[in-house]
Amino acid sequence: MASTNDLKNGMVLKLEGGQLWSVVEFQHVKPGKGPAFVRTKLKNVLSGKVVDKTFNAGVKVETATVDRRDMQFSYMDGEYFVFMDMKDYDQLMISRKAVGDSANFLIEGFEATVATHEGEVLYVELPAAVELVIKHTDPGVQGDRSTGGTKPAELETGYEIQVPLFVTTGEKIKVDTRTGDYLGRVNS
Repeated sequence: MASTNDLKNGMVLKLEGGQLWSVVEFQHVKPGKGPAFVRTKLKNVLSGKVVDKTFNAGVKVETATVDRRDMQFSYMDGEYFVFMDMKDYDQLMISRKAVGDSANFLIEGFEATVATHEGEVLYVELPAAVELVIKHTDPGVQGDRSTGGTKPAELETGYEIQVPLFVTTGEKIKVDTRTGDYLGRVNS
C-alpha cells in the first residue's frame, strides 16, 4: 500500500478489480477552496489504454510489484517466444499476445526487458531502436516521387516498413520499435 502523495512516474498500481495501471504523469493540486487532490494519467499495463484519474490527497492505493528483467530472445517454439535470462540462464516461454508488436522486430540474440507480475508476463519491451537487415525491396525508380519518395521493404523478421528509395536489399537499417519508422542506414 502507498499513499497518493507517494506516487511516482512508472509506479504500477492495482485498481478496480485487480487491473494493473502504470503512472504516466501525476500532479498534486491544492485549490484555493476545498481539499487537495492528485490528478494522474494512468496506462493499463496489459491493454495500453490511457485514462485520466483523480484521487483525493492522502488516499491509500494498492501498489503492484512488477519485476523487470533483461532477457535475450533465443528462439521460437511453436506460438511461443523463448527468452533467456542472461544472469541465471533461466528460460521463459512467452505467448505471442504478451510479446505484442515487439514480435515484428525480434530476431535471435536481441535483448529485451520482460516485465512480470506474480509470475505472469505482462509485456516485452524492446530498445527504442533496433538494427535489422532488409530481406527484400524493389529497386527505386529515379524520378518516381508519387509515393513521397518511399517504397515498401521486407525486414529479416518478415515485417514490412516504408523506406526511402535509395535503400537496397541486404542493407542494414535502424528501425524505431515504437512506430515501425525507418530511422537511417547503419554504417558497417
